[in-house]
Amino acid sequence: MNRRNLLQCTLVGATALLAGCWSRKFHALDITGADYARDFSLSDAQGRVRTLADFRGKVVVLFFGYVQCPDVCPTTMSTMKEVKTLLGKDGDRLQVLFITVDPERDTPAVMQAYMAAFDPSFIALIPTPPQLLALARDFKVYYKKAPGPTPTSYSMDHSAADYIYDPQGHLRLYVRFGQSAQDIAQDVKVLLS
Repeated sequence: MNRRNLLQCTLVGATALLAGCWSRKFHALDITGADYARDFSLSDAQGRVRTLADFRGKVVVLFFGYVQCPDVCPTTMSTMKEVKTLLGKDGDRLQVLFITVDPERDTPAVMQAYMAAFDPSFIALIPTPPQLLALARDFKVYYKKAPGPTPTSYSMDHSAADYIYDPQGHLRLYVRFGQSAQDIAQDVKVLLS
């Protein structure tokens, strides 16, 4: 073997070795150790105050949205329903939480009906306007009322991503909008293992 062939073989081998070392564990963005989005204390649609500690032992997926959202929110909830189905028996170890960014219109009754349309185990959380302001800062989410033709027909611009917590309640993953249900389910399985 001449020097050139030896060099090519060495480079190919080194590249393969490095690719194996750099393989990703998750499809979503791994934000383990982030110093934000650590907890909340919010009322659900039944008026019970909930925190992350209520869901220990489960992987928690948390999303900020609103009921009248025309696209991102129903797509995200449909994806999460598919994730739960893909998990099979482990689907019971997944908890989806939906925090409204429109507490003015998203009343407890509205939120309960919305969650039930996707999966009865999904839980809606309804902050007061001051709680929402604090949450937005702590979770680094964006929301803003976008005026409509009438005072009650406004829409809400908002961040479109999920936060995923491991069964111990630690923030682990940031899932951008559009991630496939298959990829999310695989990430959840890793966190459950």
